[in-house]
Amino acid sequence: MTRDLILRINGMEVKAREGMTILEAARSAGVFIPTLCYCPGLTSEGACRICLVKIEKKKKLHPACRTPVEDGMVVITDDAEIEQVRRVTLELLLSDHDFNCLLCPKSGACRLQALVNRIGFDEKRLNRLKWVARDLPIDTSNPFFDFNPNKCVQCGICIRTCREIVGVDAISMAYRGYELKVSTFGDKPFKESVCVSCGECVERCPVGALIPKNIQHPTREVKTICAYCGIGCGLYLGVRGDAIVKARGDQSNPVNRGELCVRGRFGYQFVHSPDRLSSPLVRAYDPLERIAHGIDEAREAGRPVTAPLVKREGKFVEVNWEQAIKYVASTL
Repeated sequence: MTRDLILRINGMEVKAREGMTILEAARSAGVFIPTLCYCPGLTSEGACRICLVKIEKKKKLHPACRTPVEDGMVVITDDAEIEQVRRVTLELLLSDHDFNCLLCPKSGACRLQALVNRIGFDEKRLNRLKWVARDLPIDTSNPFFDFNPNKCVQCGICIRTCREIVGVDAISMAYRGYELKVSTFGDKPFKESVCVSCGECVERCPVGALIPKNIQHPTREVKTICAYCGIGCGLYLGVRGDAIVKARGDQSNPVNRGELCVRGRFGYQFVHSPDRLSSPLVRAYDPLERIAHGIDEAREAGRPVTAPLVKREGKFVEVNWEQAIKYVASTL
């Protein structure tokens, strides 16, 4: 059984449960600690070193995402030394990053961009740190998303997501040093790997490395249930105008807890198909009174088929709702 602990963060007394990290305790108390590689629901690696904090009577800075709380612990999350270390760490991340932010689809929702705006950087020092920009090929083989390794910050969120949530382990870190990158087994394109295209890694990527194809930003969302199967996964459909442009999992739904398969996340385009049925079809071969124009005539006239259809002599013809209901009632 876990017990409650008392610690102090920036002079404020905070109550935390045994086993919590400093980051979790700080966030529960409303104290902001910047992060890049941290993702709720995944194990913490402390790879980015952005969340470093001071602990009283400890010499080194400690990653808040991996350091467990202790009773009586005194933590400082923000001072001149910590800000300087975070700024230099951020500059090292930026030194080989693709700076084409204005054309990046993630612009405005990029966590690295948000950190730069909050922490800042020394432009002269960054220019000295810069190497020749990486020019790795962009993997567009997957039918649902693209992978741009030049924008990757090696946070490892995608790798942990695939291993811990999806259970596929399709990607991992490959090579070393400056050549380090996220890769599939054998450095093959995503389409030729064991990737199941669920898009969980795409949803969690903090930068523009993993991006859905034909991405559009919705103006509103509609809460609903996925219609592909009977499991009942909850999702939010992002709508722009009259079109669905995005789907994301509903984390409050107990069935899927925010996770989606490839159909739920990327299969919403069927809604806009011109072949989608928008009215009930009634199969019938006997004559009906006052049959309206046939479906072929409606198509030739450029009219959408939105009324119920009755199949007569091997051919669907359009009827009104009253006729369709009357026919269905007569067959009961």
